Amino acid sequence: MITALLVDDDQHLRTGLKALLDRYTNDIAIIGEAESVKTGIEAIEKLHPQVIFLDIHLADGTGFDILESIKKTQGKINAHIVFITAHEQYAVKAFKFSALDFLLKPVDFEELQHTIAKIKDAVGKNNSFDHIDLLLENIRKKVDNYKRIALSTSDGIHLFDVSDIIRCEAKVNYTQFFIKNHKPVLISRTLKEYEELLAEHGFERIHQSHLINLSYLKSYIKNDGGYVVMADNTNIPIAQSKKEKLQELIKAL
Repeated sequence: MITALLVDDDQHLRTGLKALLDRYTNDIAIIGEAESVKTGIEAIEKLHPQVIFLDIHLADGTGFDILESIKKTQGKINAHIVFITAHEQYAVKAFKFSALDFLLKPVDFEELQHTIAKIKDAVGKNNSFDHIDLLLENIRKKVDNYKRIALSTSDGIHLFDVSDIIRCEAKVNYTQFFIKNHKPVLISRTLKEYEELLAEHGFERIHQSHLINLSYLKSYIKNDGGYVVMADNTNIPIAQSKKEKLQELIKAL
């Protein structure tokens, strides 16, 4: 049984989330609730839950304040964090770059089921929780142009410099990352999700199945339908609809 703590200042949301968990899973036991930064910290230190469902905005601070306090007193976070939030673009972007789970209010039961499945898969693995440190670092510095990204694989969560990503390739509903001086990394998220995250970092979707880092583009070849040669010596096809834009981007480099 996975132990969980609910931290939210909305009693109705806590009650509703408990009802959803009771209805859709027998694997998670709610061992406590809290409604503020102060009571949240106290509950975590006392109960040591494996999972914390954590609201961002609390009456006396934020969920980030709780994590900062726990990190300061205990050295690191030792729990899986699932943030609960209204749709705040900055926070959601930070969560995605840090490979952290989040639920948007009002909580949708299908999203909750998906999150629970990920939690069940992750609990018990040798997790370092370094991705939580990455999130706190970005939130603390109010960073918007993220330099590192956390990628969640079947064996854990790994942090990489965004600038080391050469290209990404779609594998049905998975995305394979090709990273400088590292073996390929397969992630169970779609290429479209990473296209949205990495667009501001010099990445361009040149084909339905390919997202490339323009910094690693070596050559644009017009023969054979058109393709690019990347720094890892792979040839990537260019969709007809993407050729004009890619040529404009190359001229601007």
